[in-house]
Amino acid sequence: MKKELFIYLEDSVRRKITVIIFVYISKLNQFMEGCFIKRFLYYFGWTFVIGFIIFLGTKYQIRLEEEARMNFELLPVVLFATIFPIVIGLFLRLPRLLIEIKENKQWTFDWVKFIAIALPSLYIISMSILPFLQLGEGSIKIPEIIMVGSPTIQIIASVVFGYILLDSLKK
Repeated sequence: MKKELFIYLEDSVRRKITVIIFVYISKLNQFMEGCFIKRFLYYFGWTFVIGFIIFLGTKYQIRLEEEARMNFELLPVVLFATIFPIVIGLFLRLPRLLIEIKENKQWTFDWVKFIAIALPSLYIISMSILPFLQLGEGSIKIPEIIMVGSPTIQIIASVVFGYILLDSLKK
């Protein structure tokens, strides 16, 4: 009886190994056909482009901060620090959007996603800019967490807003 159980387990292990090898070979065939390489190069290229844009944006932000110290004008620095992460969010969604554009389907706009995610992000973004505008001086109550907290909240909200702005476009 123990021998039969051992043979049965051994046979099931053989089947599992056969399935694993079959899956591996099919993935290897997909890799060899170029589909995997094309996708890898596509996304790796976009990663390189986005990284380069972040590098250039950081250098530009440093230059803006130096000019702000000399001119005592913070508005350009605050606007750039708010708009640049939105652009990064747009670029993070852009590769997938370009793939969806090639599908030639009817376009729609996901209002639920936009209202549920993008509008609260836009609120956080606008609350971080308003203290530096004449419109927001003393007239609008700004949540303390946005004013006292680190810029991480605004950066995350800006990236999310940019990403969801393009993600709300659906085919």
